[in-house]
Amino acid sequence: MEDFFDNWTVQVRKGVLELFILTALQSRERYGYELVKGLVAVPGVDVAEGSIYPLLSRLKRQGFVETRLVESESGPARKYYALTEPGRKKAQAMRVYFDGLVAGLELLEEGDK
Repeated sequence: MEDFFDNWTVQVRKGVLELFILTALQSRERYGYELVKGLVAVPGVDVAEGSIYPLLSRLKRQGFVETRLVESESGPARKYYALTEPGRKKAQAMRVYFDGLVAGLELLEEGDK
């Protein structure tokens, strides 16, 4: 039974990770490590740093995020990620869909009362 739950939680996290990334970028651009730290701090996300960067690369290829490189005086250059307009629209659509799923789950729960 525990294997089932562990597998299920992994699949849920994979499914919502793009939504979390796009949501984190809605308010402002962020550099990669800052984004990773923010996601790792979210309870239940439990994501490894190595899985974020390939996802960011894919989101860039799809045109949902753009990047810019900023030189740093105290170390290597930082790559900043920002939402594009299509990325904003995609994040909004994903959030509406996700909220609908949660609402549906709540309706199912209320039906048992």
